[in-house]
Amino acid sequence: MDLGIKGKAVLVTGASQGIGKAIALAFAKEGCRVAVIARREKQLQETLEEMGGERKGHLYYAGDLMEKGQIEKAVKALTSKVGDFEIVVHNIGGTLGIREPLSPSQDWYKVWQFNVGIAIDLNRLLVPAMQRARWGRVIHISSISAESVRGASPYAAAKAYLNAYVKGVGRAFAKEGIIFSALMPGAVYAKGGDWDENSEKNRYDKEAFRKKRADFLRHHHAIGRLGTADEIAPFAVFMASKYVTFASASIIPVDGGTM
Repeated sequence: MDLGIKGKAVLVTGASQGIGKAIALAFAKEGCRVAVIARREKQLQETLEEMGGERKGHLYYAGDLMEKGQIEKAVKALTSKVGDFEIVVHNIGGTLGIREPLSPSQDWYKVWQFNVGIAIDLNRLLVPAMQRARWGRVIHISSISAESVRGASPYAAAKAYLNAYVKGVGRAFAKEGIIFSALMPGAVYAKGGDWDENSEKNRYDKEAFRKKRADFLRHHHAIGRLGTADEIAPFAVFMASKYVTFASASIIPVDGGTM
């Protein structure tokens, strides 16, 4: 299937591992020119080489977009080499280890900035070029936690806000040929992540973790297993295609039949 995106400039944030990396590789396979952003430079370099390197038109920017001024700096550095981005995938997100419901508002805001604020500020800089071109795709990686509200409350609240943002902004730009959307993955395995038994968090009591994981999957994933990044990436690529012109402001669960 020709998705109509060959040669287009794509930006993927949080692309050094997991879902973000899988999405970047999937766009590269479609013949796109892919720029990736994350904090870990070594992993970004590995992602770049797996995509085919700069010789294929790909590049990376290593930096922490939570730091003041880094968003503007990253956009300037990348657009000076790539030009305007036609497709943007926002994959930065996580709990930041903040799980306590009675955390101070500053902690809740920090989680919000990580999961939502960075995307809002990037869109503010990148969407005007899409408006001029009358074409663009902006895909946000949300979470099924936005609906189920399981796990860390600050994270779930931030993802719920993200979904509302996508709905509102997606409707605002629907007539301009710019399709905003969000994917809501269920629990997905990532090396070193919450569902990795060898992660720093889980490795000291693997038996307890395995019981916790089995209980979670039995009650909450109809498919009975964790998802993989490669099962999420194709949805992001399709939501950037020429076939999604009637999918403005869509929020799509990809969650193994979450219950």
